[in-house]
Amino acid sequence: MLSRAFTKPKRSFKEYGENSRSGSISEYDDCIVGFIDDLPLIPCENNGPSLSLKEVLRTSVSVIGENARGLTEKVVLSNARLCTLKRFRKVIVRKSEFGRRVEKLAQVCNNCDYLVPITAYLYAKRIKLVVSDYYPMGSLADLLSGGRRGQTALNWNERVIIIESIARAISFIHGQSPETVKNMKMNVHGNIKSSNIMINIDLTARLSDYGFVQLADCVEDCDTKEKHATTHNIYCEKLSQKSDVFNFGMVLLDMLGAVQDLSYMDCIVKLKESIKQGDIPFFEFHMKGKERKQALKVLEIALACTSSLPETRPSVHQILFDLTHLLKTSK
Repeated sequence: MLSRAFTKPKRSFKEYGENSRSGSISEYDDCIVGFIDDLPLIPCENNGPSLSLKEVLRTSVSVIGENARGLTEKVVLSNARLCTLKRFRKVIVRKSEFGRRVEKLAQVCNNCDYLVPITAYLYAKRIKLVVSDYYPMGSLADLLSGGRRGQTALNWNERVIIIESIARAISFIHGQSPETVKNMKMNVHGNIKSSNIMINIDLTARLSDYGFVQLADCVEDCDTKEKHATTHNIYCEKLSQKSDVFNFGMVLLDMLGAVQDLSYMDCIVKLKESIKQGDIPFFEFHMKGKERKQALKVLEIALACTSSLPETRPSVHQILFDLTHLLKTSK
């Protein structure tokens, strides 16, 4: 089994400071829970578990992700079920609209094998959150980062499985009809990136955070500002299908050659023929023969997806057709 990257260690409430947004809720739940009533979470599954606010707050065990939109935590419920808790910093819709949107998103997610199911949600005065399934293998970002630090790296066949799963997830979203429901775009993901791609034990992938950009806005604090200052944002943040395709292309480039900087794009395009001939090393994993031909084809798809002209980027349905054809002809 592949080793996954370590999660952040827990810190005490004092280390965060009174006004800090960082850390696990459980680390300072004694300070929070006493001030709020216990409320039932609204389930999004038929016969789903009955959850309460205090239960998910007290059973949060670690932070597994953090960005300007919110905090993601691992929750171990009393029945040993593992869940992911996403709490938002700044929700951009009112209570009734929040519930309506989450339920619509859950209907889509819970009917696709390539999207992370949404279990429950809550909109309260002090906290707005969504609960979804947890994946012990972590995210694609975890696995890629772990492999680059000396842990077991994904081989080409494993990467192909993940790539196809992501394409199927995006295709399912882009095929949604009606495209818009009461000012909410149902046929756009809005935040495709490696940290939002969760990995199953069999190495198939599920896309998380579908539509969450239409629930909450970004809020920069000292921690997130510092992170953004030291890292490059390689993903397009526009809410459109063409932006989804661009971000999928960036995920592909990361999986192929650890490309995490937009400044390398022109260089890759110029040196594409040399990469094909093997004169310039590009791929971060060992392969030859049929596998190399597949990887080169995926590189072409990635470069088409990341074209600077949105209108020239392929549709995800064309991408999925090309990937499926590539896999069939190579078997």
